[in-house]
Amino acid sequence: MPKKQNKTVAYAKKYIMLFLGTIITAIGLEIFLVPNNIIDGGIIGISIMLSHITQMPLGMFIVLLNLPFLYLGYMQIGKTFTISTLFAVLSLAYWVSFFLPIPGLTQDLFLAAVFGGIIIGVGVGLIIRYGGSLDGTEIVAIILDKRTSFSVGEMVMFMNLFILGSAGLVFGWNNAMYSLVAYFIAAKVIDVVIEGLDESKGVMIVTDFPEEIADALMARLGRGVTVFHGEGGYTGEPKKVLYSVVTRLEVAKLKLIVQEKDENAFVTISEVHDVMGGRVKKKAIH
Repeated sequence: MPKKQNKTVAYAKKYIMLFLGTIITAIGLEIFLVPNNIIDGGIIGISIMLSHITQMPLGMFIVLLNLPFLYLGYMQIGKTFTISTLFAVLSLAYWVSFFLPIPGLTQDLFLAAVFGGIIIGVGVGLIIRYGGSLDGTEIVAIILDKRTSFSVGEMVMFMNLFILGSAGLVFGWNNAMYSLVAYFIAAKVIDVVIEGLDESKGVMIVTDFPEEIADALMARLGRGVTVFHGEGGYTGEPKKVLYSVVTRLEVAKLKLIVQEKDENAFVTISEVHDVMGGRVKKKAIH
């Protein structure tokens, strides 16, 4: 496929997934959270409270409150991110209005918080995974991250705890606590969507038999292997270090392969959040 066509397909996929993410998020909001006076974090949470107080459309506040942050994002982060975020914000504003006439599926606050949090987590996770955002507070956190000692996650958490706490003054403390439940569930689901269900693991292997282990990993797991040239810190002897990425389910088989080839190999396994490529065609199954 030509490079230009590849780029077009990638852009089309990106905006389709952003669009799908906003539909899913709107369902979580209008079918579960909003009818039960439960809020999400960030700009959406503020918008839900303002919409409740003023009886004006939720979508209008989502757009208006995000506009200053979109300008900041354009100036500080870049045009591509800002365009993707603007598209997601406008799309969400439309879909929350579309689903508004549909009655909520449950009046049970716990069920609304759990299922609303799960659905919103899936929607927002898709949007973030494909380069967009729905929350101006994240843009502020990204900008402040460069100027303070606090991480993006810490700043977003602080702002959201303040916003979720404010829900107690608007909807009552019972609903504020359910809002906190929905927020934490959504946050965990977002992590799963962004990082994937495969739970990939990065594996480094220091061995005296690098060729044998590399061949076995490529043949039996179908995984690409990168070879680094190192040196023993104590002996000064040259060493070859293998690096590969496998799924959680393949870790046990990888350990077995390494033990078969070199019982004295040194192996470290760490979390990997996103992976592109790395597979090779399997030569044989042993």
